[in-house]
Amino acid sequence: MTARDIRYPSAPATPLPAGATDCHMHAYLAPSELPTDAAAAFPPVPHGSIANYLDVQKRLGLSRAVVVQPSVYGFDNSPTLAAMAALGENGRGIVVVPPYVSDDELSQLTALGARGVRFFMLPGGALPWDCLADLAARVAPFGWHVQLQTDGSTLADRASLLHALPCRLVIDHNGKFLAPVETTHAGFRTLLELVDRGNTWVKTSGVYETSLAGAPGYADVAVLAKKLIDAAPERCLFATNWPHPSKPDAPPDDGHLIDLFMQWCGNARTAARIMVDNAAEVYGF
Repeated sequence: MTARDIRYPSAPATPLPAGATDCHMHAYLAPSELPTDAAAAFPPVPHGSIANYLDVQKRLGLSRAVVVQPSVYGFDNSPTLAAMAALGENGRGIVVVPPYVSDDELSQLTALGARGVRFFMLPGGALPWDCLADLAARVAPFGWHVQLQTDGSTLADRASLLHALPCRLVIDHNGKFLAPVETTHAGFRTLLELVDRGNTWVKTSGVYETSLAGAPGYADVAVLAKKLIDAAPERCLFATNWPHPSKPDAPPDDGHLIDLFMQWCGNARTAARIMVDNAAEVYGF
């Protein structure tokens, strides 16, 4: 695999269990598919189409996928919905909706496979912290959850808010600590507490994004993923984060990332619990 060829990662060393689910990937439009006035605002991601993802999915041995709305599209969920349609019954989606969204629209999105609302609390996100509680209450009756990506270092400051959410909470990328931390860090302890309460899941993914140690093991962030899996495998999820929009010029090898995940799990039963059973519970497969 070359640095720019993210369509054809290496195949995992171990075959994945039937029903293995990628709980976080994105689908991007090509410039020719965007309105003229939007092409400059929404730059393309190399190889980021759903067609290319289907090739990757097959090569990796994944069966199902959750399409997460890219921040660059704001409240326009049409690219995500199109990708979900291409995946058919094996696809679900996480969308971004405004606080004033109607119940009719939420119902329609649910019928199309949406199962959560994305809160991206880093530059480029469309929804602020101050509407999280109200919007969580709006989507809860539809069986949706809140998907949260933030700097994990702030989790301790937001613990009361997150504990009080009236719906499930899914936290991205091991807490997405923008600088690697020890497992004793207050933010990571808060993450473990949220998971322990039984209503929070966490994606053991994206270790490459914030690692200072780097490949092949991403050891400084991988220790967090392994700690989460050891502590609560029933609350962990697997994801690729394809097409790795934060690393367009040097994307990681998805096959290698899966091999690392298998090592963190330690056995096939734990891997299947996370990749199949937990995903089915959270996303309704």
